[in-house]
Amino acid sequence: MKLSNMALNIEPSPTFANIAKVKAMKERGIEVITLLAGEPDFKTTDRICEAAIAAMNAGHTGYTVETGIRELKEAIQQKFEKDQGVHYGLDQIVVSCGAKHSLYLSFISLLDQGDEVIVPAPYWVTYPEQIRLAGGVPIYVNCPPENGFILRPEDLEAAITRRTRAVIINSPNNPTGALYSREQLQAIYDVCVKHKLAIICDDIYEKLVFGDKKFTSMIELCEGAKEHCIVINGVSKSYAMTGWRIGYLAAPKDFVKIVGCMQGQMTSNPNSIAQWAALEAISGNQSGVEHRRQVFEDRRDLMVELINAIPGMSCHTPYGAFYAFADVRPLIGKSFNGFLIKSDKEFADYLLDEVHVAVLPGSYFGARGFIRFSYATSKDVIRKGMELTAEAVARLR
Repeated sequence: MKLSNMALNIEPSPTFANIAKVKAMKERGIEVITLLAGEPDFKTTDRICEAAIAAMNAGHTGYTVETGIRELKEAIQQKFEKDQGVHYGLDQIVVSCGAKHSLYLSFISLLDQGDEVIVPAPYWVTYPEQIRLAGGVPIYVNCPPENGFILRPEDLEAAITRRTRAVIINSPNNPTGALYSREQLQAIYDVCVKHKLAIICDDIYEKLVFGDKKFTSMIELCEGAKEHCIVINGVSKSYAMTGWRIGYLAAPKDFVKIVGCMQGQMTSNPNSIAQWAALEAISGNQSGVEHRRQVFEDRRDLMVELINAIPGMSCHTPYGAFYAFADVRPLIGKSFNGFLIKSDKEFADYLLDEVHVAVLPGSYFGARGFIRFSYATSKDVIRKGMELTAEAVARLR
C-alpha cells in the first residue's frame, strides 16, 4: 500500500512518544518520576461527571448539530461576555473535539498550499505539524529568554512575506509559561492588522495565571479585534477534562460557517455526552478552577526554586500554565561514564536512563538547550524528581 507524501512527512508527537517510553519502563518494573505531563493531575469534578450521566439517562446520546449544542454555545457566549467583555453570536462559535481539533480546523480553513503561518518559538509541538498537514509552511521566529520568550513586533514584521496568512499567539505559553501583557498584545495586533493577517489566539491556559499577573485575550484590545482573531479554547486544562475532548473556537461569522462545514464532514459533531459535561463545567460552580490554580501556583514556586538551586540550570519564573522551562545550556558538553551530553535531548535521555526522571527536551519546542519540566503533579513527586535531577547533574564532568 502506497502512503501519501504528506503522511510520510508528518512527525509523530514527541510528547506521546516519550510517554510511551515511560510506560514501557514502568511495565518492566522500573519506577519513573514523570515530570512531562501536559494535563492536570486532578480528577474531573463530580458534578461534571454527574452531568454526563444525566445526559445519557436523558437520552442525549445521538448526533447533535455539527457546531455543537445550543446550550453549550450559549454558555461559551456568556463566558466570553463575563471574562473578556466581548459578545459573540451563536453563529460565531464552533464546539469541536478538543482545542487541538479547533486549531486544525482553523489551519485547513485558512491555508492554501504554501501559505505561511508565523510561529513564535518556543512553541507547542503540534503547531508546525498541523500547519504542514494543512499544506502550509511554519515560519519560526525566535523569542529568546532575554525577551521573556515574548514575540517582539519588529521580529514579527521582519518575518512577514507575501505568503503570510496568520500568526499564532499562545498566552500563557506552553512550554515557557510566558504571559503577554496588554501592551505587548497591542503591538503585535497593530502589525497584524497592518498586514491583514489572521491572529490565532490559543487561550487554552487562560485560567492558570499566577501572582498579580492578569490574562488578556487579543479580542479585548478594541471593538473590532474579534474580526481579526480566531480564539481557541477548551475545557481540558481549566476543568481537568483532557480525555473528554471538548474545545471551541470563536471567530468571524463567515469563517465559522466554513469551519462548521469542515467539521461536519470530519466528525459529524463533537461527542454529545461530553458536550453536556462541558456545559456543566463552564456554566456551573467555578470554585474548583480557582482551587486548582492556587495549587499549581504553589507547585510552580517549588519547582522554580528547586531548578534554580541546581548548578548549571536556571529558570525564568513562569506566569501561567503548568510548565517550567529550564535553561541547561551550561551542561551541554559535559559527560558521565563516557556518555556525552551533546544537546538537550541527550540530557533528557540521560535523566531518564540514569535516574529515571522523565522530562521533555526544549528542542521539541523549537528551543535548543532547554528542558520542559511539568509541575502538573504532586509536590512530593516534584521534590523527588528534582532531587534525582540534582544528583544526576552533580555526576557530570
